[in-house]
Amino acid sequence: MGFLDIAGLGKAHYHEYGSGSKPLLAFHGYGMTGRQFHVLQNSILKEYHVYGFDHFFHGESKVEGWSEAQIVAGMPKAMVKAYVEEWFKAHGRQRFSVMGYSIGANIALILLEEYADLIDEVILMAPDGLSVYKGFHFLTHQPVGRRFFKTVTKSKWLAPGLMKSLKKVGFIDESLFNIAYNEIDTEQKRLDVYYTLNLIRLLKPDTVKIAQLINQHHIKCRLIFGKSDNLFPKSAAMPFVNSLDNPDVHEVALGHWLVVKELDEYLVNLPR
Repeated sequence: MGFLDIAGLGKAHYHEYGSGSKPLLAFHGYGMTGRQFHVLQNSILKEYHVYGFDHFFHGESKVEGWSEAQIVAGMPKAMVKAYVEEWFKAHGRQRFSVMGYSIGANIALILLEEYADLIDEVILMAPDGLSVYKGFHFLTHQPVGRRFFKTVTKSKWLAPGLMKSLKKVGFIDESLFNIAYNEIDTEQKRLDVYYTLNLIRLLKPDTVKIAQLINQHHIKCRLIFGKSDNLFPKSAAMPFVNSLDNPDVHEVALGHWLVVKELDEYLVNLPR
């Protein structure tokens, strides 16, 4: 494990694991850490040496010197490039691959925009960033939604009550309810949600450009979706998938909670 000092942002903490030799920069989903992918020990980790980054407001990564107003305004997209530039300083400039699950896919995709000529493979699991998720967009971009998000964050009872109501009317299923509810049941957890989603609100990949770069540089692109994922389903990503020359697409019998032992077993048993 180690830290990258990103100027003007803070310290990005990363975990190292995997028995493979090829470097893979990995970005986890909400509420996890860079260790999230350790369950893929018989598939991904046999091939790659993973550098799994903790998102800010997760694990040991720390934003430094930012006011709440700056955090809520959002991290400039250009800052994502600093992850790799600082990693190069520590490990040498070299070819690498990227992997992202859920909201972590945004960072993986933005790195592909910047370093397509150095990237061998991109692995996306239940990815955000390939289409606009209206719920997140409302909370972090629409004025009414942003005010609502702040009010809910500061309230002790609004967020849990809202989650229960969304589940009751079928807007979210049992799996998403359990994930979300466990992340908002304390004041600190609600603040972490608020700060995380606002900090990354500007990190929107240019999917048209990315598809062109994947095709131009013949980058291997592996996309994995959960059949019962109501948050980032395969259907929403199909315009992007259809623009790729040779995508490797999988839909597994899981929900959004995708990075689990069952996925490792699925990947190990794929035809070679």
